[in-house]
Amino acid sequence: MDGNLFLAAKALHIIFVVAWFAGLFYVPRLFIYQTEAAAEPEPARKLLTDRFKLMARRLWYIITWPAFILATLFAVWLLVLYPSYLSMPWMHLKLGLVVLLILYHLSLHVLFRRLMRDEYLLSSLKLRLYNEVATLLLFAIVFTVVFKNTSGWYYGAGGILLLGVVLMLAVKIYKRLRTRGE
Repeated sequence: MDGNLFLAAKALHIIFVVAWFAGLFYVPRLFIYQTEAAAEPEPARKLLTDRFKLMARRLWYIITWPAFILATLFAVWLLVLYPSYLSMPWMHLKLGLVVLLILYHLSLHVLFRRLMRDEYLLSSLKLRLYNEVATLLLFAIVFTVVFKNTSGWYYGAGGILLLGVVLMLAVKIYKRLRTRGE
């Protein structure tokens, strides 16, 4: 195997994963803003929701989906170049977490399509909490790849659980502070 080819594939995979996560972090924020704008009186409602729809559509189709596809293609290329990764237990965990991330991505696509039709199923608070799923998965995936051992997974799982609790509390505290300020 050519070491430079492997490193190039790995670098491209990382670059597109970063771009993919940028979209996964920001598009739910746009969903939150659009949901909150839908409660505004006209004409602000239409102006704001149309603007957030346009921003979400551009981000989703120009950055997030292409980055997801390219990150996946380069991941497959890495596995073709270095198939022994598939025999490593940490890779099984990583791939399981990536499947969860893909399911999250697809669930955002469902939300995206509904919001494009002005169907508001989730409150802005629920969207804020749902927005943190990508953060939890990112932490879990990175720690799995970095530690690569089963004993680290137990600490990692506990840390992810703790992080989830902290993120939920932060969202709730933010809501309280924001409600007071209005």
